[in-house]
Amino acid sequence: MFDIVALGELLIDFTDSGFSPNGMKLFERNAGGAPGNMLVAAARFGRSVAFLGKVGDDMHGRFLKEVLVSEGICTDGMLLDPSVFTTLAFVSLDEFGERTFSFARKPGADTCLRQEELSVELLHNCRVFHFGSISLTSDPVRSATLSALKTAKTAGAVISYDPNFRENLWPDTETARMMIRSVLQSVDFVKVSEEELEIVTGETDAEKACVFLHKKGITCVVVTLGEKGAYISLKGKGVCQSAGLNLGPIVDKTGAGDAFWGTFIAKFTEEEIPLSKLKLDDVRRYADCANIAAALSITRRGGIPSMPRREEIVGTILQMKGNKRLYET
Repeated sequence: MFDIVALGELLIDFTDSGFSPNGMKLFERNAGGAPGNMLVAAARFGRSVAFLGKVGDDMHGRFLKEVLVSEGICTDGMLLDPSVFTTLAFVSLDEFGERTFSFARKPGADTCLRQEELSVELLHNCRVFHFGSISLTSDPVRSATLSALKTAKTAGAVISYDPNFRENLWPDTETARMMIRSVLQSVDFVKVSEEELEIVTGETDAEKACVFLHKKGITCVVVTLGEKGAYISLKGKGVCQSAGLNLGPIVDKTGAGDAFWGTFIAKFTEEEIPLSKLKLDDVRRYADCANIAAALSITRRGGIPSMPRREEIVGTILQMKGNKRLYET
């Protein structure tokens, strides 16, 4: 039984890395992709995790598998396909660490995962099943994702969802809105950024957006607010705010939300509190810990390479013991 099984894109982030002596832009190869980042964050926090998805049987795909294996992540559900190329993302960074993405994904291997290629064994043996909206952009991976979601939910898994909106991966905004919302009724936990509220809920106010999402049956909604922390709403049990942190100069914001969510869900699986018995203080503890993970991640470059380790998070907590709300592991 795995704590978390995640399905979705595992890709190469070619991250802006200055210029060559000839004045040509350089890019650094980093392992990334939101579900992969999230799983590494959870694995580095000490949880047992597994990945479902497809990469190309090429130099990048083999590199990505090596990275997951080195992190102790089960890759039984990871396919290397020689007929398609590993998905690539080129990431341009501004002086504040904000990103602009350009994807090589027409098609990319992650879009080519088929329903019959899913590891049903992994889906039947996970406490949390996690997926993101990038796997809903097109078939066959869309059908595979919906099938995996149904299988995991039927098997009793808690469902975690990241409506990670990347406009240039969708044919148009209305299609994105429709598909992103189509799965909400099957979700237990959702993490949505402040910038994504409108596309996901039609609201720009966090409180109103949470009301919309709870009406879909979602138990816990977390709205990430960047440097302001996170707004958490637990269905029928109130709302709270988890403060943001500044732990150093911002280098690269790639994967910050994934560091947050991987740590948040890791805390949930670690404490083993049933979904129906969660209290507001529980989810606030998870978010306080997750905010530390996110704040650490943005002081480093890349997606997967920036995910913090448990000892770093605990060390930061110990340095901040004056804040009584911070969870002491």
